[in-house]
Amino acid sequence: MRRAPEQVRRQAAARLRAAGCTRDHSRALLVRIDHYWEDLLEPLERLYPDRDPESIAADLMDRASRAYLDRSDDLHLLDHRRALTPDWLQQPDQVGYACYAERFAGTLEDVAGTVDYLRELGVTYLHLMPALKPRDGDNDGGYAIADYRQIRPDLGTVEDLRRLATTLRGHGISLVMDLVLNHVAREHEWAQLARAGEERYRDYFHVYPDRSIPDAFEETLPEVFPDFAPGNFTWDEDLDGWVWTTFNEFQWDLNWANPQVLTEFVEIVLFLANLGVEVLRLDAIAFTWKRLGTMSQNEPEVHDLTQVLRTVARVAAPAVVFKAEAIVGPQDLVPYLGVGRHVGKVSDLAYHNSLMVHIWSMLASGETFLARHALAALPPTPPRGTWICYVRCHDDIGWAIDDRDAAEVGISGFAHRRFLAQWYAGDFPGSWADGLVFQVNPQTGDMRTSGTTASLVGLPGASGEDYSAALGRFFLAHAIIFGWGGIPLIWSGDEIGTANDPDWDQEPGHEDDNRWIHRPRLDWAWAESRDDLRTTEGRVFQGLAHLARVRAALPELHAQAPSVVVKDTDNGIFAATRNHPSGPMVTVYNVTHQWRPFSYAVLADLGMTHPWNALGDHPVRAEADGNLWLAPYAAWWVVDRP
Repeated sequence: MRRAPEQVRRQAAARLRAAGCTRDHSRALLVRIDHYWEDLLEPLERLYPDRDPESIAADLMDRASRAYLDRSDDLHLLDHRRALTPDWLQQPDQVGYACYAERFAGTLEDVAGTVDYLRELGVTYLHLMPALKPRDGDNDGGYAIADYRQIRPDLGTVEDLRRLATTLRGHGISLVMDLVLNHVAREHEWAQLARAGEERYRDYFHVYPDRSIPDAFEETLPEVFPDFAPGNFTWDEDLDGWVWTTFNEFQWDLNWANPQVLTEFVEIVLFLANLGVEVLRLDAIAFTWKRLGTMSQNEPEVHDLTQVLRTVARVAAPAVVFKAEAIVGPQDLVPYLGVGRHVGKVSDLAYHNSLMVHIWSMLASGETFLARHALAALPPTPPRGTWICYVRCHDDIGWAIDDRDAAEVGISGFAHRRFLAQWYAGDFPGSWADGLVFQVNPQTGDMRTSGTTASLVGLPGASGEDYSAALGRFFLAHAIIFGWGGIPLIWSGDEIGTANDPDWDQEPGHEDDNRWIHRPRLDWAWAESRDDLRTTEGRVFQGLAHLARVRAALPELHAQAPSVVVKDTDNGIFAATRNHPSGPMVTVYNVTHQWRPFSYAVLADLGMTHPWNALGDHPVRAEADGNLWLAPYAAWWVVDRP
C-alpha cells in the first residue's frame, strides 16, 4: 500500500498544530490520510493521467484536512460511532421516508416538527428531495441547481438545514440530501461565467461550435424526455455553441474530464457533510462520463469519480455515506455498489429498481415466473453494499423489463412492457389501476407510468371485496420491500394511502409533467386519523408501522444476508430464503386473488423445526398435502422459533 507523500503528511500536521488539536484528534486524521492515499491516487491516475494526478491528490487531501478541522464536535462523535458500527445501514431497524419538504410539512423548520410522526412510522432515514437552490421557473422538480451552497428561500436557510440535521440526528434519523452531479442550471455561476466568455468555465461544460460532434454522439444517445426535451444538445447564443443538455435545455451537463469540476464537487461534498447531511444521493450519476459511440452511461470512469469523492469524504467525514441514483439495467447496477477494484470504495447504497418493477409486474399479471427468473439472475451485492427497496418514488415507473430475461421465459419484453403501461393506466381489460402514461417514445414504444401507490393498486373509491383486495395488494407490495433486506423506502403520502392529486396540473410549471399526480401535498387532516383502524389512513399507517416493528426485531433481515429467490414455486407465489447466523428465514408472498400453495419442504430443507410467521404471529404447519396455503395477497415472514 502506498503511503501519502511526506509533504502531504507535513502539511496536514501543520494545520492540526495551528488549530491546537489534541494528539488523538491529530492522529485520527493522519492515519486516515495514509490509509486512504492509494484509494485516492489510483482512480486519479486513470482519470487524469496527463494532469499530474499526484498533485491533484495532494490538493484534495489538503481540502479534506481543512474540512476535518471545521467539523463540529458532535459530528466527530458521529464519525466515531459509525466506525464502531460500520454495518449501521444494514441493520433491520432501518426504514426510509422520502418527501419534498414543502409538500410534506412546509419549511425545514416545519419538517423538524414532524419528528414524532416519523418515529411513529419507524423512520430512521429521511430523504428530502432537492432542497438546494434551483433556477427560477421550470427546474425539473428542483434538479436544475443554481447554487449548491444555498437552500431554496421558501424552505429556509443553510443554518435551518444544520439545525434540522441536528434535530433529526438526536432522534436517530439520518438526513439524506440530493447532490446533482451530471448537470447544473443554465443560471448557475459556472454557466454564467462560461456565457460571459471565461474559457476556464467554458471548459466546465461540453460545448461544440457546430453540429458535427453532437450529431456523432446522437447516433448512440437515448432521449430521457422525448416528449418535452428531445435530443441531447442545445444551441446557446451567449456561448455561440452547442452545449450538452441530457435532460432539459436549461440543465447543462458538466465536463468531468476536467479535474477542476471534480475539485468543485469535492468542496460541495465536504460542505454538505459538515452541515450534518449523513447520506448523499448522487443524482444522475450514470451520465457523468461521456464517450463517443456509446450511450454515455455507466462508463468505467463513473466509478473512479465516485471513488475519489467517497475517499475524500472518508478522510474528513467518515460517517457520511453515498447512495447511487442509478436507474439502469440489472447487470449495470451492482457495479455502483462496488465490484472488482472498486469493492468497498464507491457507493454504499443503490436503488433496487428491478425489484420495484417486478413487484408491479407480478401484481398486474398474477404470475411470478418472470420475476423469479430475473431476480434470481441478479449478481450478489458486495458485503457492504445495501439496497434501497421501494414500491415507488418521486419519479415515474419505467418498465425496465429486460428483453433477454423475457425471452428466456418465453415472452416478449416489448409486449410485456406495453401490457404493464396499459394495465396501470387502467386501459387493459380487468385493470383495477388508475395511473397515467408518462413520456411515450414513438421510436421505441417505451411508455412509463405515473400514479400514487394507492391509486395504482386500486384503493381509492373501492368498496367491499374490491377494497379488501386493493388493501391486500398495497400491503403485499410493501411487505416485499420490507422483507427483501436493505432499507425499505416509503414515499410521502403512501403511509396514509394518498390517492392521485386531481389538481396536479393546476400549479404553474407542473402542467406538462404528469409525475406531479403522485406528488401531492400531505393531508395532515387525514394523517390525524392514523390511529383509527376504521379508516383507510389508520389501516395503512398502522400496517406499515407494524412491518417496521416486526422487521426491527428480526436479525435475519440484516442486509448482509442476501435474499435468494426460490425458483420452483407455484406460479402465483414469490418466495425467497435468507441464511443469517441467527437462523434461516423464508419470505413467501401470494401475488394473486386466490389461495395458493407453497411447499413446506422448503422450510424443512433449511432445518426449521418450529417455523413461525413473524408477520402474523402464528405457528406455520403443513396441510395434509404437504403444502402451506396462503390466502389472497398474503405475506408471510417465516423464521425458526424453537
